Amino acid sequence: MELDDIERIIESNVPDADANVTQPRGPEDDDHLAAVVVSPAFEDQSLVDQHEMVYDALDDHMTTDIHALELKTYTPADAPE
Repeated sequence: MELDDIERIIESNVPDADANVTQPRGPEDDDHLAAVVVSPAFEDQSLVDQHEMVYDALDDHMTTDIHALELKTYTPADAPE
């Protein structure tokens, strides 16, 4: 699964999300991914709920296409520059 496809799925299913998906171990390791997701929908949500929103957006891809996903979620106000 292409990184752009994963970003589109997240952005399509988490309201007003901006997702950036990378391969932190390098391009040869497509089993381990990292995602930074910024969305106002995370406002007033616990970290667990924020992550659950992203995992729910990815649905079956988490068991069929994505082996491991390191996830960081932020509201727009808390997002790093």
